[in-house]
Amino acid sequence: MSSKNNLDDEAALYTRGVSGLEEARAWLKVRNIEDIECVVPDVAGVPRGKMMPTNKFFSSDTLRMPSSIFAQTISGDYPKDDDRYTYTPTDGDLYFKPDYSTLTIVPWETDPTAQLIHDAFTKDGNPVPIAPRNVLKRVLKLYEAEGWDPVIAPEVEFYLVKPNTNPDYPLEPPVGRSGRPEVGRQSYSISALNEFDDLIDDIYDLSEAQGLEIDTLIHEEGAAQMEINLRHGHPLELADQAFMFKRTIREAALRHNIYATFMAKAMSSQPGSSMHIHQSIIDSATGRSLFNDTENEATPAFYHFIGGHQHYLPALMPVMAPYVNSYRRFARDSGSPTNLFWGYDNRTVGLRVPSSSPEARRLENRVPGSDANPYLVIAASLAAGYLGIKNGIEPDKPRATDNSEVMSKLPRTLLHAVDEFEGSEDLLDIFGEQFVATYRAIKLQEYETFMSVISAWEREYLLMNV
Repeated sequence: MSSKNNLDDEAALYTRGVSGLEEARAWLKVRNIEDIECVVPDVAGVPRGKMMPTNKFFSSDTLRMPSSIFAQTISGDYPKDDDRYTYTPTDGDLYFKPDYSTLTIVPWETDPTAQLIHDAFTKDGNPVPIAPRNVLKRVLKLYEAEGWDPVIAPEVEFYLVKPNTNPDYPLEPPVGRSGRPEVGRQSYSISALNEFDDLIDDIYDLSEAQGLEIDTLIHEEGAAQMEINLRHGHPLELADQAFMFKRTIREAALRHNIYATFMAKAMSSQPGSSMHIHQSIIDSATGRSLFNDTENEATPAFYHFIGGHQHYLPALMPVMAPYVNSYRRFARDSGSPTNLFWGYDNRTVGLRVPSSSPEARRLENRVPGSDANPYLVIAASLAAGYLGIKNGIEPDKPRATDNSEVMSKLPRTLLHAVDEFEGSEDLLDIFGEQFVATYRAIKLQEYETFMSVISAWEREYLLMNV
């Protein structure tokens, strides 16, 4: 727990989440919170919002911001309007309401500060359909209507790199406590983790102060590549935690003059970074896993859940791999999935069934990159499984051999992925026309921005040769 907020023993028992307005007042008062960050996750997963004094926060029951926050590209541009894109600069403000269960301190601020995630609504009180948190809630309502409780657990990979203030220079691993950067691959190495002990301690301390639960932290295959595993739980809560973890890890790294990056492919010579999503479903009425029958065998619903992923993930790739850089991760023999095969405890396929007890039977979606918006990628993965069960989609046979060099079904470019996304009627029904149109426009504008940049490869091989 951070000492900066001067919490007393009683207050220290409650690090995150209250149930309503009056409890929030007491929560903030006992901690002497001076400022509140009113946070909204945008389409890219970037925290947007306002900071205000605590007394100002309680003086009004509405927070307003322009609707453009959900139509902004990662470079800060806005897509050009077309017949299918619904945002225009003349659109009015949206209204934002706090979800008090997300209230927590901001332990890296020097003054006592809290953060609070908000949900977006129209002036008529309807949820904004393009807000990522609302997109996930829309999918969860489909599960609720069936009497199902989905359970997920994300695993998020990231790289630590030297500070990079000139984007023309490639990223490099940082120097650890030994005074040397990593040069080889150090998968699961404890000594490689120890190179950054002080930083990792800060990650744990900042996370604990916010009530965020880390299951494990390991060193991944790449040089200074780490992976954080979050404990399984409710999809919305875990999406909130993944969203907040990204910010926390960046802040912890900056304390040590290091950058933390969640780019899907940060360095050309190193493996990419993923966000694996473990998924299972509990029957609300019985409390039993929907994937496990009374004889402890896999149910048809389990296989249809896998079949749904195989069928719909190609069209969901703009969400799983949202940037041009994301597709650099999918290369033969790279450790990243290049196919949509499935198998038992097989890490060379895109869909893995980990070894577990029958009660813990689950599917691990290994396709998403760590650059994905956690709300949207969890919504998309659950949507694929839901459609698989509802439509009775059978998977192919499980693969037990090495498939790391097999390229199958996955789009190889962002443009190809966007075409498949907007062409799926089933996904249009799940996500809604406004979200699909807006997301499509954002991704196409980002692609145009990328195409305006001349790369080092082009200068190297084309300048004097063509």
